[in-house]
Amino acid sequence: MKNTSNSAPEKITEIACPQCGKSVPWKEEQRYRPFCSKRCQMIDFGDWANERNTIPLEDPPDWDETQD
Repeated sequence: MKNTSNSAPEKITEIACPQCGKSVPWKEEQRYRPFCSKRCQMIDFGDWANERNTIPLEDPPDWDETQD
């Protein structure tokens, strides 16, 4: 029989949900990680789809608004 009395409990990393800030355990069972719920995941997805979230360019291209 294995002696587990000296074993330290496994530390589970927790992160903040990027949408609401709630603490989320980072483990396989957490279905929507890094989000706390399907709701927060879908809000974030909607922000990307509506272009409220974007990844900025390092050097924006020169753009002449007079060109078509």
